[in-house]
Amino acid sequence: MKDPFMLYSAVNMKLRDQYSNLDDYCKSEGMDKEELIATLKNAGFDYMPEINQFR
Repeated sequence: MKDPFMLYSAVNMKLRDQYSNLDDYCKSEGMDKEELIATLKNAGFDYMPEINQFR
């Protein structure tokens, strides 16, 4: 997904509805966790494990 805001929305929805943590999400979706975190951080979002969401 090229648009980081669409990625942010899609990832948070899946984290909320399907996955208990970012590791499980990345493994299941075949995503590189560090790359995902960096992409969303560049758009101004940080992963908050205590709420399992990017904000």
